[in-house]
Amino acid sequence: MTQTAQTLSTDATTQIAEALNQCVAETAVTTMLAQNFHWNVTGMAFGPLHDLFQKIYEDHFVGQDDLAERIKALDAHAEGTLAGMLKRSKVAEVDGVPAAEEMIRLMKQAQETLAETIAGAGELAADHGDTLTEDLCIARGQVHEKFAWMLRSHLA
Repeated sequence: MTQTAQTLSTDATTQIAEALNQCVAETAVTTMLAQNFHWNVTGMAFGPLHDLFQKIYEDHFVGQDDLAERIKALDAHAEGTLAGMLKRSKVAEVDGVPAAEEMIRLMKQAQETLAETIAGAGELAADHGDTLTEDLCIARGQVHEKFAWMLRSHLA
């Protein structure tokens, strides 16, 4: 049976909000990773990589907001601290300034991690009949898989 935010059980809401907070955390960390790479990329592929990293962080800023707003629609707490997000995230910050090819590899891995995490949140939402959260997760997952493909293409 399809559920809305108001008709989900407390247990379902808690589980889904926790999964979405994981998605927000990883999206936020990846947003900053992309911005860091955007600022610091150098080399022969500077132009296209500078632009691609900007597209990624601009998309992710909107994406993390959409995910957090869904958490709020579920009447749950959206994690809003950087420390909390860094602690929760499976995507790590990068110290130093890696070479452009390493930036691509790291960003590709982050996109793949995000796609996997968001797909899991979507499955959980589907299990509880929350098609609206599932739909959001499907759309976000597709974005991350597309970015991963674009980044893989740079490494081929």
